[in-house]
Amino acid sequence: MQTLKKGSKKLLNAWAFYDWANSVYSLVIASSVFPLYYQALFSSSGIEYITIFGGTIRSTPLITYTTAIAFIFISLLIPILSGIADFVGNKKVFMKFFCYLGAFSCMGLYFFNLENILTSLLFYFLALIGFWCSWIFYNSYLPDVAYPEQQDKLSAKGFSLGYIGSVLLLLFNLAMIMFPESFGLGDDGASKMKAMQISFISVGIWWLLFSQYTFYYLPKGNITNNKVTWHILFDGYRELKSVYRSLSENKVLKRYLYAFFVYSMAVQTVMLVATYFGEQEINWGSDNQKTIGLISSILIIQLVAIIGAQLTSKASSKFGNLPTLIVINGIWAVICVAAFFMTIPLQFYITAGFVGMVMGGIQALSRSTYSKFLPNTKDTASYFSFYDVSEKIGIVIGMLIYGFIDQFTGSMRNSIVFLMLFFIVGAILLVRVPNK
Repeated sequence: MQTLKKGSKKLLNAWAFYDWANSVYSLVIASSVFPLYYQALFSSSGIEYITIFGGTIRSTPLITYTTAIAFIFISLLIPILSGIADFVGNKKVFMKFFCYLGAFSCMGLYFFNLENILTSLLFYFLALIGFWCSWIFYNSYLPDVAYPEQQDKLSAKGFSLGYIGSVLLLLFNLAMIMFPESFGLGDDGASKMKAMQISFISVGIWWLLFSQYTFYYLPKGNITNNKVTWHILFDGYRELKSVYRSLSENKVLKRYLYAFFVYSMAVQTVMLVATYFGEQEINWGSDNQKTIGLISSILIIQLVAIIGAQLTSKASSKFGNLPTLIVINGIWAVICVAAFFMTIPLQFYITAGFVGMVMGGIQALSRSTYSKFLPNTKDTASYFSFYDVSEKIGIVIGMLIYGFIDQFTGSMRNSIVFLMLFFIVGAILLVRVPNK
């Protein structure tokens, strides 16, 4: 294997292609098919509450809290992993491990059932950890493979590839779910459930297969001959402390991180619960219409997000990263208010279109903006570790608040409108970032 030069077309394409490989998790597992399967398990059993650890809990807060716990675990794990990665200088081996953990755990979701709910949730838990931890190391490669002037465009390209690839697999899964008899699965309700289970296996295979192109070309990192000892396990926490201290000398990065922490909390929460919201709060008519409607809305989001990511990249080139992010936060706040009043499918579809337009844009631009604000350093994993820990802690807070309001008010509408406040505060904090 040849060592590719930083900024070379082949290296940039190889990096971006990991989005194509792993985005099927975020679309099929996190956003569409798994939430439908999860809620269908409760509906077919005729129950809304389940007993776990001696207490009863509604289905949506259960998955919300499980997600929050997983992100707490990730937040604790990230500093240890980044410390080891920086010490031994081989980020790729960690990226591979979590890629494979996530992919095989997705396949394990085939066995998800309410009778063995704890084991089932463990597969969900590990798939989430695999996705996000591999994503952390993937993100940290951005300043290693691309020059600053290439990063906005490359980040947007990665998200666009992810949207295209994941939509292709979702279309295949949708055909299998809607027409199970054409795939030799029968033509009853159980066949649709079986098709959903098979879709989880397809995600794992897709993720494993297409990630190999990225792994073949990505450099290992700044290789050293250092050996891992117990002492360096906590180097990551010391590095995070060092990064935090360095923020006092970098006002731009510090203020940007404050803003990112707040608005990312809301963005990620909305993306993680959108399908559960649509399943419970929208009047679809029949279960079949619900399945078609929810997956169709997810497809709308993904397809529009391809355009949104590219338009955001162009807008940032013309108006600057920070003004563009401020406008996007304002649009997100309006979306939250609109969601509170949604009752019919047409309203959900229209809102999905607006979500798609700003979803890809805010993710891609947030990542590349942070990368641009970084100081010159070889230990990019430490800075992206800090970035990812901030994001994950934000998700934990957002999911816990969302689940708390849902559990005690009995409605997800109250939770979604509350998130509007985070977008407003995020926009205000972005205004305070020095626009260099």
